[in-house]
Amino acid sequence: MDETKKKKRKKEKTKPSPEVQARREAYDWIQSLISALLICVLVFVFVVRIMDVHGSSMVPTLKNGDKLLVSDLLYEPSRGDVVVFKKDEYDNNKALVKRVIAVAGDVVNIDFENGIVYVNGEAVEEKYIDVSTNTKIDFIGPQTVPENCLFVLGDNRNASTDSRDKRIGMVDKRLVIGKALLVVYPFDEFGTVE
Repeated sequence: MDETKKKKRKKEKTKPSPEVQARREAYDWIQSLISALLICVLVFVFVVRIMDVHGSSMVPTLKNGDKLLVSDLLYEPSRGDVVVFKKDEYDNNKALVKRVIAVAGDVVNIDFENGIVYVNGEAVEEKYIDVSTNTKIDFIGPQTVPENCLFVLGDNRNASTDSRDKRIGMVDKRLVIGKALLVVYPFDEFGTVE
């Protein structure tokens, strides 16, 4: 019996007081919150970003004020992707959102009378636009996309400043912030960017 009492007393002595236990729990919570915050910061700096759409150049796909989840992790631009990029010389360095029509080595031509975009001699099937491409701006074709560049157009072709405009021209791939993956706001528009 004495052995049992000794073991019980020893257990009671090693058990921390309620104050010490509360401090440990608080420390664990703080440590968990800091870890979660650090992970969020790392994800939003190196994996994804949230970017705003400014203007109507991507209507009907995207609207002014939409917020996009954008990623450049292991990303290589390809035809049809919606990309976000910055062009220093244009619009106070605001991020621009456009669709990739052609990549390095592709030949782009546009028939403005019939509103058809051609890449490498083939008409591009464009289910994402509401109106055909009838506004020439500065475009003189055909044009070959240089190495490490992209030819981009807005989906709202006749109200978009894009690669047809000499101020934008061919976009250097190094200026691409990433591919638009999701519309995250407004919530009723939530979904993937097609």
